[in-house]
Amino acid sequence: MAGKKEPQSTLVLLDVHAILHRAYHALPSFSTSSGVPTGALYGVCAMLIKIIDELKPDYIVACYDLPEPTFRHSAYDAYKAGRAKAEDDLVAQIERSHDIFKAFGIPVYSATGFEADDILGTIVEQTKKQKDIKTIIASGDMDTLQLVDDERVLVYTLKKGINDTILYNEKAVVDRFGFAPAMLADFKGLRGDPSDNIMGIKGIGEKTAGTLITAFGTLEEIYKKLKKDEALFENTGIKPRIITLLKEGEEEAFFSKTLATIRRDATITFTLPKDT
Repeated sequence: MAGKKEPQSTLVLLDVHAILHRAYHALPSFSTSSGVPTGALYGVCAMLIKIIDELKPDYIVACYDLPEPTFRHSAYDAYKAGRAKAEDDLVAQIERSHDIFKAFGIPVYSATGFEADDILGTIVEQTKKQKDIKTIIASGDMDTLQLVDDERVLVYTLKKGINDTILYNEKAVVDRFGFAPAMLADFKGLRGDPSDNIMGIKGIGEKTAGTLITAFGTLEEIYKKLKKDEALFENTGIKPRIITLLKEGEEEAFFSKTLATIRRDATITFTLPKDT
């Protein structure tokens, strides 16, 4: 008789900034009788109640960005340079959102020099040996999909507004992109990411990047094969113009992949909350 499967506990990691930003732009400009803005805070509370109801987590943890520059800004001055500065009403609600998690008894994690995505990645890394834990990342940011790992790490993301959600396992990521979650950083290395001002290789778009990764693998594998046998790419239907772009853009591709890769070594030590 096969051994019984160990019961799993569910850990939900909240990508707070992504949820706040989505709620702020999706909901009306709610405010108190004295004019204090509350729309994004309402959205976070609604999302939190929805998560508790639908996912029935055993543990919930909130992960934050900090206002200080991150290691990505240090490496690349133009990182996220195209983004408009957060409106004062949103900034005020980001600061006040800590009160929500305090009221719910939800612990908060952040680290100077790292983004919330890196905090999420680090918690995933530090809990990977705990086979009795299933982790669900709640976010409005598709970047977190690179952390998906089979059925062990899932991403619960907002499709539209704060009510239309989808739960991604590894199969769902492959169905959408055509390759495994771990290769999403390679994809951005080629295509770039305009939302974060990550350059990629100019002239290589989403379709070509996907074709290259599906046919040849990671960025490292692509360049290894390209240097060994250029004809292999031509035989796969890759046009000479794209081969030239790959050769000329190698440095940009690897640098962009580094910027797009979620770190798993942020300066935090994660412990499961005692009560949630």
